[in-house]
Amino acid sequence: MGLISVILITLLVKGQSEEQACKLIGQTGYLEFSKDGDLIIGGIFSLNSSRAIDNYGYHAYPALFCRRLNPRELLFARAVIFTVEEINTNSALLDGVTLGYRLYNGCGTESLVRAALEAVTEGESCRKRVQALIGHSSSGVIYFLFYLQISHLSTCACLSDKRIYPTFFRTVPSDQFQISALVQLMKHFGWQWVGIIHSAEVYASDGVAEFIKQGKAEGICVEYVIYYKRTDTKIEHKVTEQLKASTSSVVLLYMSLTYTRELFKNVDGNKLPRKQWIGSEAWISQRDLASLGSKNVLHGAMGFALPQSIIPGLSEFLLSLKLSDEPESVMIKAFWESFFDCSFSSSNTTKLCSGDEDLRTISSAYTNTELRSVRNVYTAVYSIAHALNALLQLWSYCKCNFNLREFIYIYMYIYFQSVNPPKSVCRDACPAGSRKAVNKQAPVCCFDCFKCPEGGISNETGRMQCFLCTAEFWPNEKKDKCIPKPTEFLSFTEIMGTVLTAFCCFGVFLSILIFIIFLVHKETPIVRANNSELSFLLLLSLKLCFLCSLTFIGRPSDWSCMLRHTTFGITFVLCISCVLGKTIVVLMAFRATLPGSNVMKWFGPTQQRLSVLAFTLIQVVICILWLTINPPFPNRNVQSFKDKVVLECALGSSIGFWAVLGYIGLLALLCFILAFLARKLPDSFNEAKFITFSMVIFCAVWIAFIPAYVSSPGKFTVAVEIFAILASTFGLLTCIFVPKCYVIIFKPEQNSKKHIKMMETQHFVILTIALTNETFQMYTFDNCCN
Repeated sequence: MGLISVILITLLVKGQSEEQACKLIGQTGYLEFSKDGDLIIGGIFSLNSSRAIDNYGYHAYPALFCRRLNPRELLFARAVIFTVEEINTNSALLDGVTLGYRLYNGCGTESLVRAALEAVTEGESCRKRVQALIGHSSSGVIYFLFYLQISHLSTCACLSDKRIYPTFFRTVPSDQFQISALVQLMKHFGWQWVGIIHSAEVYASDGVAEFIKQGKAEGICVEYVIYYKRTDTKIEHKVTEQLKASTSSVVLLYMSLTYTRELFKNVDGNKLPRKQWIGSEAWISQRDLASLGSKNVLHGAMGFALPQSIIPGLSEFLLSLKLSDEPESVMIKAFWESFFDCSFSSSNTTKLCSGDEDLRTISSAYTNTELRSVRNVYTAVYSIAHALNALLQLWSYCKCNFNLREFIYIYMYIYFQSVNPPKSVCRDACPAGSRKAVNKQAPVCCFDCFKCPEGGISNETGRMQCFLCTAEFWPNEKKDKCIPKPTEFLSFTEIMGTVLTAFCCFGVFLSILIFIIFLVHKETPIVRANNSELSFLLLLSLKLCFLCSLTFIGRPSDWSCMLRHTTFGITFVLCISCVLGKTIVVLMAFRATLPGSNVMKWFGPTQQRLSVLAFTLIQVVICILWLTINPPFPNRNVQSFKDKVVLECALGSSIGFWAVLGYIGLLALLCFILAFLARKLPDSFNEAKFITFSMVIFCAVWIAFIPAYVSSPGKFTVAVEIFAILASTFGLLTCIFVPKCYVIIFKPEQNSKKHIKMMETQHFVILTIALTNETFQMYTFDNCCN
């Protein structure tokens, strides 16, 4: 109360130092209730809720006529009277000093101003004037006066600016608090898309502006704003059409009680879709609005109201009002006639009022003694009384220690009419797995939703951005979580792995079968021809080639990765070395049949074994260097595929890998050239043409392997390599050994010494003719040249 006391001191000192120098002109007489006292409290209440103006054709001052009675304002005025009397009986407060009151009626803007001026100018001395004003109930225009005023219902946040309204106080919370509560209420229920209807009042327009500001910060968008004017004859139709066309399910109705009653009476609720109404504290606690008329406007309403409290003795005081308490009051008579539907003058249409009717028998805003805002009036009067008491103590003891106190504001949550909280959004929140994008052509609540891009997820609704999964994770189908990527490798259990394993086993079986056939018939000419030792070694190496393909199947490990290419490289070099040895034997055998040739002593069995060993050791050295410097290793390949991890064997040193393949290719090319040169040489069992064909298959397979290996994805890279190994191995096995097995099994008569001697005789004749032709050609060439 300290600040109020300081203002009171300033105003009283100013009043005592200045003489009455002004006189109110124009219409007066707004005083309705008064009582003398040592100190006077003023009050302004709109006992009438409408007015009319008569300007007399500009020949006299305009006259204001108040019309419709307002029982609630009468309740406020009587509450002031009750509180003043209660204070006067309290010896602990204003001891020896009595309070009086002067209560004025202001039914419109003009009346409010004139009533306020009448209140502060009436009285010949400072002590006869009102020391403070209580009122008004609206955030009107009377607060420009430099006079202490305490309002019980003026909630406009604009009035909190002390630079403009230094002497204004209130016992009701500012709309700033109510707006914050309403915004949080809508946020709680997820209502982001709302409509607003507000009245043509400072209270409503400022409140709506603040709501839009705070709501925007919380992501609440406004679909429409309807400015409700009483003078607009088609406003009810506009409201109906807007509510029917709107997509929002929630409507904020920010109006004073008078405007709200008028709107609900005039709008036909039967034509409206069901809406959730959000009310301001001015009307939300009025239960009678839910059943106002039969038009069913309020399907459901909620909002915040002032706390309800009971003031001891007030109810009895209000309901015990008799005409004898205010015999001179024309206003009380008017209210009495309105309450009891009677008249104090003779009338044929209404009954005669006796003045003794009981107010407990009627239902009116005046008899609603539980009205929440009555407590504010009661508190306002006590605030002034305490300030005056502090002022008197100051004068008595010269103490200047004042405490500035503020009220603690509390709201109560109110809802009536059962309705489930609806959904009210311009668009549902973007689900998990998508992102929100602002639509520049629409309010921020009317956004667009887009699926997360490939590899991205959003695990919450309404996210502005998606984020990418890490390298070894991939979004699930809903794109709301990252799950580990499935691993892929060529396994024995899948169809491809099983088929390749079957071919590998078949190749091993075929190699063993041919080995057994050759072993059983090892003494026959066809086996002994072209060095049987190399044939058996070749069969062994081919079997190892088939087996080495198995190392490529299964989950890669350190050992399997190192064994894959090294065993493949060494066994294939051993195989090609044997084939190369057999090819050289064919060539040497032909040279050995020429007269005076002893070339076979230079490439006998020992030299053949050493050549195979030497060629193979070179590959062994290459593999050892590869494994020593930078060996192959198991790798989780997350780059080749976006949705899976490929388990593979990284080459380590690519130079080592291509050196192994290059060396095999070099030997195969050399073998092919030699075999091609020896393909038509006469011999009983000349293998050169079969070796040539096998080398053609071998080279074709591995030439095709290179682009296929480079371009094949994932496990298919391994499958291509296994296929190349099997295809080239089957080519060598089939071309070199199958024809011999055919002769051994199905043409045994050709695998005899007699047949061989006959064939050697034929070959000798052919060789002699060939040599004769060669000699003749040389002789002709020599004679020609000489």
